[in-house]
Amino acid sequence: MKTLVIALGGNALLQRGAVLSAENQYKSIALIADAIGKLAQKYRIAIVHGNGPQVGLLALQNLAYRDVPPYPLDILVAESQGMIGYMLAQQLSASHPQQPVSTLLTRVLVDAQDADYQAPSKFIGPVYAPEQRQALEAKYGWTLKADGNYIRRVVPSPAPQKILDIEAITLLLSQRHIVICNGGGGIPMIAGEHGLTGSEAVIDKDLAAALLAEQVGADHLVILTDADAVYQEWGTPRQRAIRRATTQELAPMAVADGAMGPKIMAVSRFVDRTGRTAHIGGLQDIDAVLAGQAGTSILP
Repeated sequence: MKTLVIALGGNALLQRGAVLSAENQYKSIALIADAIGKLAQKYRIAIVHGNGPQVGLLALQNLAYRDVPPYPLDILVAESQGMIGYMLAQQLSASHPQQPVSTLLTRVLVDAQDADYQAPSKFIGPVYAPEQRQALEAKYGWTLKADGNYIRRVVPSPAPQKILDIEAITLLLSQRHIVICNGGGGIPMIAGEHGLTGSEAVIDKDLAAALLAEQVGADHLVILTDADAVYQEWGTPRQRAIRRATTQELAPMAVADGAMGPKIMAVSRFVDRTGRTAHIGGLQDIDAVLAGQAGTSILP
């Protein structure tokens, strides 16, 4: 039986601009739960989810109660893994009660010297109007960057080096569980002379999904997002969806632009290292994306 790694974007699980509520997230998850459950009859499936909006909300809630020191980002990432993993498991079990599902808190090794600690790049939390920048920086000490027409908080996003709980993931996959793991890119861990410690960062979930797909020997990596494909000349009257392309053809688009670029970088890394196929497509089109009838297929 083939193995499939599915990466779900945090914004795909919670549509951009929607209220950060449990109800809205359940509605988004319900759109794909049945399709994933059916795929589990043909594939061993690992699901990696984003957590940008959710971990940002947890951070804001964390700051609201001032009688307790704020919890660090690695603990908030762990909280988001439990929260989103639970919601995914509930919907998958409701759609396919006979299919075993497991949510695994997953630690991922990162490099303490990663350049992103000096130049944070990962968007988390809600968007704000540009005129709020000064007040937010003064109140919270955040680093803020432009996100489209808005501004948004950014935090360090070191590259994932190694999935520390890979043996547990592999064991669950071998027992035909749908495994929800590496949530939010994984809990970032740094190795020191006294062992592993958590780090104030949020790992890119697409890079983590690509690393997971490589480590478990996945046959396919699928990144599902709120965009239905990779587009040429995006945002112009000439824009068109790219249905099939090689990593070499997509190389000019594989840039750290905070949008589609990191996804292309992640799938290209998987394809180049394994010689297997990856896909990028819309959340509700997973069957058609895998069949090459929707989304973008990335080939060696």
